[in-house]
Amino acid sequence: MAPEPFDSPTAAELWRAYYTEVSDRWYLLHEGHATDPGELEREIAASTGAEFTAPTGVLLVARYGGEPGGMAGVQMLDVVTGELKRVFVRPELRGRGGAALLLAEAERAALGLGARKLVLDTRGDLVEARALYARHGYEETAAHNDEMYAEHWFTKRLRASS
Repeated sequence: MAPEPFDSPTAAELWRAYYTEVSDRWYLLHEGHATDPGELEREIAASTGAEFTAPTGVLLVARYGGEPGGMAGVQMLDVVTGELKRVFVRPELRGRGGAALLLAEAERAALGLGARKLVLDTRGDLVEARALYARHGYEETAAHNDEMYAEHWFTKRLRASS
């Protein structure tokens, strides 16, 4: 696992896979169809990931057998609070412990950026993500943002051993 430039082809490929999955999942659940391709392209292009640039952010990429298999980003919201974003493991690689490794590495990276706590938001239909965060010490809290699709918010206090 290593930091990756937010604008690299690898980061772009993982961002596309992540966004396509979560967007299609929402549209299939709420509207009965996959995301409109034009909307998908606009939304992917609208979020470059520049917030994952040092000194206030980092994008980590995990590789499986040398191939990009997952990612996690941290952006600092203030001098002690980091936000965990874009946590993703390719579907065919899930169930092998990669998400836990990504979380641990993201927490170490956040500590390196000065964070003493991490916050995140997620949706209600992403039950696997909510379970993952709860298993790894993230506690559900009141809303810390007004993101359009956020339905659950989590916080974890970080320690040097995280």
